[in-house]
Amino acid sequence: MQIETNSPEETFQLGKKLGLEAKPGSVYTLVGDLGVGKTVFTQGMAAGLGITEPVNSPTFTIVQVYDEGRLPFFHFDVYRIGDIEEMEEIGYEEYFYSDGVTMIEWANLIEEILPETYCEIRIEKDPQKGFDYRLITMEEVHRA
Repeated sequence: MQIETNSPEETFQLGKKLGLEAKPGSVYTLVGDLGVGKTVFTQGMAAGLGITEPVNSPTFTIVQVYDEGRLPFFHFDVYRIGDIEEMEEIGYEEYFYSDGVTMIEWANLIEEILPETYCEIRIEKDPQKGFDYRLITMEEVHRA
């Protein structure tokens, strides 16, 4: 499914809609260049889960846990991961295979440990269509 947004607010609302529909154990991956709106999308998802505290990208902590919503929300930013062992030290499996909702920014860097099924969200800019234009592609991935 592809959706076009034309403002950060629209990107936020799309994330919020996904958060409202998220089910326990859902894993989402978020792929896109710096500055495309990954954090805005994630903030919307958190709002849809009923989280009211500020949500920022956990670049230096790798994972941020939010427990106040209708489901626990685990927000990963693996941009600075050196290797998969770092994810094992964090205990990523406890998050990926829980009853919470997991969002992983820069998931393309840890593809080998992603669950067999997840939803990939790709956000792309197109300067020809405007500064705030985003093409958001959501696709269910089933790995063998």
